[in-house]
Amino acid sequence: MIEKLLEQYRSMLEGIGLSNQVAMIIENVTVLVIIILLAFLADRITKRVLIGVIRQVVKRTKTTFDDILLQRKVFNRLAHIAPALVINATVVFLFDAPDLVAVIKKLTGVYMILVTALVIDSLISALHDIYNQLPVSRGRNIKGYMQVVKIIIYIFAILLVIDVFSEKSLVGLFTGLGAFAAVIMLVFKDSILGLTASIQLSANDMVKVGDWISMPQFNADGDVIDISLTTVKVRNWDKTIATIPTYALVSDSFNNWRGMQLSGGRRIMRSVNIDMRSIRFMDQEIRDQLSSIAILRPYLKEKEKEIEAYNRSIGADDTNPVNGRRMTNLGTFRKYLELYLRNHPKVNQELTFIIRHLQPTDKGLPIEIYVFSKDQEWEKYEAVQADIFDHVLAVIPYFDLRIFQNPSGEDWRMLAERIH
Repeated sequence: MIEKLLEQYRSMLEGIGLSNQVAMIIENVTVLVIIILLAFLADRITKRVLIGVIRQVVKRTKTTFDDILLQRKVFNRLAHIAPALVINATVVFLFDAPDLVAVIKKLTGVYMILVTALVIDSLISALHDIYNQLPVSRGRNIKGYMQVVKIIIYIFAILLVIDVFSEKSLVGLFTGLGAFAAVIMLVFKDSILGLTASIQLSANDMVKVGDWISMPQFNADGDVIDISLTTVKVRNWDKTIATIPTYALVSDSFNNWRGMQLSGGRRIMRSVNIDMRSIRFMDQEIRDQLSSIAILRPYLKEKEKEIEAYNRSIGADDTNPVNGRRMTNLGTFRKYLELYLRNHPKVNQELTFIIRHLQPTDKGLPIEIYVFSKDQEWEKYEAVQADIFDHVLAVIPYFDLRIFQNPSGEDWRMLAERIH
């Protein structure tokens, strides 16, 4: 029927005095205009009507999966195929222009290939978003794998486009790719390394989104916010973003603080330096003074009995404190720290708990506190640590001990005043 209408239209053009060649050109131009208008109408109707209906249906459903498909514009991109189908179906009515028809068909084919690739791209992204909402996604990031699939889809689309314009078959193109394998590996080196690293990171559960990692060589110290095929993004504590190559997490070393977060505590490891000249045996005066400290009183009574019993058993001479056993202000101070921290509500008593001496230095004798705070959040953890050492620094003089501190300007001023 359409062929008859076109023949009548050509006859009408020839009837008004136009030559056969001119009438054919006008006919083809008219058909092209009609095809373009039909394609435009198909695009508008598909987007306005069909997509509008789909959007209304999606809003009424309770599931969120179809919302993700809509947000990722899967249906919008799929609608772009409609005008291509119209053009492909109507371009055959361009009579006596086989070369033009062939070119338009090839361009339409290329367009449909690219649109299909974009639709699959959006669908993969939507499936990834859906996967992230499932419980199984916790700790298993598959973004890298999704990106690999997308790369394969686009490579395949490019090969199909080349096949449309090439006289060789697609099998021949795949055979020819073997000669360019080295070039492809060079171009996609980071992607290949990233894929291998992603598999290792996932299989060994080395890192996942939300982990706190530190990698000084890349100035990274913060939370992992994204893991892709080629890069891992870390939001540092100063709110800057550090980008790390994915394969670097496998080839280089880094700290993952997830173990600390799962342990129920965060380590406090800090020391105070005691002036060694202030360390001495305890006399009765300081012993009476320390007996007023409630948590220390039972220890002092028990220790005194133990030492007295021991000294009597060996017949120790009490005229010199060096003979036998004696309590020291430093040993009693260490015991006080242990008792104080054992009763501290913010110290985790289930994890490592050590109060110890370190190697003496020219800065004094370090007394190290090695415990774990129950609070792991940075601000709360620092508050707990500061509270502990505020108390430690304030209580040291009660044990007749001194903190080692290098002379300051005030020390030199006071010395100068004494001299004068």
